[in-house]
Amino acid sequence: MTDPTSPVATGYAPLGDLELYYEIHGDGGVPLVLLHGGLFNIDLQFGAVLPGLAAGRQVVAVDFQGHGRTNDIDRPLATEFLAQDIVGLLDHLGLAEVDLFGFSVGGAVALRLAVEHPERVRRLVVSSITFDPDGSRPENAAAVGGMTVDMIAGSPMHADYLAKSPNPEKLQDLLDKLGTFITGPGWSDHDIEGIAAPTLITVGDCDMVRLDHAVRFLQLRGGDVNGDFVGVPASHLAVFPGTTHFNGMARTGLVVDVVTTFLDAESTSTAGMMG
Repeated sequence: MTDPTSPVATGYAPLGDLELYYEIHGDGGVPLVLLHGGLFNIDLQFGAVLPGLAAGRQVVAVDFQGHGRTNDIDRPLATEFLAQDIVGLLDHLGLAEVDLFGFSVGGAVALRLAVEHPERVRRLVVSSITFDPDGSRPENAAAVGGMTVDMIAGSPMHADYLAKSPNPEKLQDLLDKLGTFITGPGWSDHDIEGIAAPTLITVGDCDMVRLDHAVRFLQLRGGDVNGDFVGVPASHLAVFPGTTHFNGMARTGLVVDVVTTFLDAESTSTAGMMG
């Protein structure tokens, strides 16, 4: 069996001026694509959970534009462009349909892919994101908007950027782009209801995403019902205890169990006792 702790393959997808770095771990099943959050990368975001996720399935992990081992280019950070990059990567790898697991910025990209490219997404896991800006507490966005290199000096993000980036001198440029990160005006209720892929929504109980918004997200995906009588819907919500936005993967065993159980589900719903 393939060792999930080390990549089966690594490479760069040539997407115009962008050289998009990716790693492939594990084998078997529908490929799972991991999309990290802002200022993080494959290792910082998913390093602890990746072995568990790759046990019995192929996992494709990606460093976004300006993150990790991927170069930066003269282009804003926006979900529109980052989603185009992932479509380009899937085409490069010959992957017609995948599962997606995106956190924060990566979750916003995954959500856009599910809305605009439903034929490419079998199952969707979106963590610590909103579908509408009103679902976020304002403090995080304000903090990121004023971030400087000096403010993160000595942090794991700073050290990892300097160690891995092909553009180590562009860290402030990346921080500036994250400060004006464009997710778009938000998705309508109709957009969220229309997503074809069964969806797992995860959020920390101390997250920048409000819990009432996460519940609304679930309701639009067909959840928040009496499953004993009508069955368990295809889309689920997991609230991780003692978890902030910054440490969303801290409950490693819980994250792996929740995500893999959802991805491995055979059917889209479970009948209730009265169904």
